[in-house]
Amino acid sequence: MNFNRFFFSLVFVAFSSALMAQCTSNNNKHTTQKVKTSWTHDKDIIDVAASDNNFSTLVTAIKTAQLVKVLKGDGPFTVFAPVNAAFAKLPTGTVKSLLEPAQKATLTKILTYHVVAGEFKATDVISAIKASDGVFSIKTVSGNILKASLNNGTVILTDENGGVSAITQTDVQASNGVIHVIDSVVLPK
Repeated sequence: MNFNRFFFSLVFVAFSSALMAQCTSNNNKHTTQKVKTSWTHDKDIIDVAASDNNFSTLVTAIKTAQLVKVLKGDGPFTVFAPVNAAFAKLPTGTVKSLLEPAQKATLTKILTYHVVAGEFKATDVISAIKASDGVFSIKTVSGNILKASLNNGTVILTDENGGVSAITQTDVQASNGVIHVIDSVVLPK
């Protein structure tokens, strides 16, 4: 068995308990609330995101980076999807700048930093964190690392620059993977 297959098998086996809370962010202060889980869709990840106005900035960015075909593919994928309010937290002019053709490579790296190969539901992520002594390193499609941890039972993602994002909704099921909604854009180095 090759290392990648072994790693993904090990990660999948390590994932197995329940996520019971969600986090909302206010000036990096995280509070715990109940989370709604397990929506099911016949639509792929792009169609699910496009059907919700809260993801209009994300969908525009995906189209600009020409990643639609990839994320409509078979997958499976796990997407940590920032809502419009998450993009609004970026410095003024950042989103507009990233949508310019000259920034396509940067935009692609940022977007693929939000995607993981394979389908990992909330229970999987929680179990991996617990099995990794509280911090689980996730290799994203961009090749960069996100660190997942728990804060009062809520999954917090920490990017390579120390920025944090809380998962606010989990397990939005698509035909080719799963979406976890996040409250801030994570940025690779």
